[in-house]
Amino acid sequence: MKATTIYAPRDVRLEDQPDPAIQKSTDAIVKVVAACVCGSDLWYYRGDSPVEVPMRIGHEFVGIVQEVGSDVRSLRRGDFVIAPFMYSDNTCPHCRVGIQSACSAGGFWGGPDRDGLMADGGQGEYVRVPLADGTLVATRETPDDAMVPSLLALSDVMGTGWHAAMAAGIQEGDTVAVVGDGAVGLSGILAAAQMGAERVVAMSRHQARQQIARAFGATDVIEARGETGEAAVLELTSGVGADAVLECVGTGQSMATAIAVARPGATVGYVGVPHGVVLPVRKMFSRNIGVAGGVAPVRQYLPALRDQVLSGAINPGLVFDLDLPLEQVAEGYAAMDERRAIKTMLRP
Repeated sequence: MKATTIYAPRDVRLEDQPDPAIQKSTDAIVKVVAACVCGSDLWYYRGDSPVEVPMRIGHEFVGIVQEVGSDVRSLRRGDFVIAPFMYSDNTCPHCRVGIQSACSAGGFWGGPDRDGLMADGGQGEYVRVPLADGTLVATRETPDDAMVPSLLALSDVMGTGWHAAMAAGIQEGDTVAVVGDGAVGLSGILAAAQMGAERVVAMSRHQARQQIARAFGATDVIEARGETGEAAVLELTSGVGADAVLECVGTGQSMATAIAVARPGATVGYVGVPHGVVLPVRKMFSRNIGVAGGVAPVRQYLPALRDQVLSGAINPGLVFDLDLPLEQVAEGYAAMDERRAIKTMLRP
């Protein structure tokens, strides 16, 4: 099969790899219908996270089950499934309290599982899925092609944006500020609107992203960054600050902005992978600002979000503005790196 490997910063290649096979009785083999490039993949692509050896990459995919192991009970050949960006057994103590991202048996795509067996990256033609019963979420029926982007968005960005909103404790009628206009930030706007926020402030300098933000429920857009952007949010809120803030970038500047625009007593829901973030604990202490979040337990949110997509209540697939064949995966990375695309969808 063809699958994507990253060798070094800005060196992404589609190569021949062994076809996956059932290796454990809890496995499934999935033929990928659509995958995508994530903003967190760009940390490796840009060299911010080291690539010490060539590695398979891609952690967002939907597809069709081709084969299941003898102990798989919830899936059968032909099922259309959504894969969270981590696999999990959904039965360990952490999973049972809804934190499947800390599953004691789980792991990430693109490398060996806990038994040393390859769990393929999602940016390929096929994937061996460990712990298939606990990981994969099937739809009631095979969706039409127009619905695939929104179901694919549930594998990571929509669930991650939802986690930011949950961690921030959004209540109906709140004013919410969202720091970050990538696919996760835009998904956070959609989540805030779904949770009943009365006012959603998107911080974005890019017109295409602003349009999606408004379609997802943003009521205000602030283009400025840094202290100027922070002042603009405070002005919009009559000097009070936002009732809840979503931090969806992961840089020191984005976290500083998120904390600065939060009203006293508010919580910042953070889901951006931290790079260079140092929390101003004394400032947070004096203003009673909380910070909550982390690696999103997407598997926890998937069934409910799936049903919202299938009912037409949400359309998170709008974040995909570039649709490429898998053979052009390198261009998909370059387009996102150069901000020519918000999020790239790849079709094998």
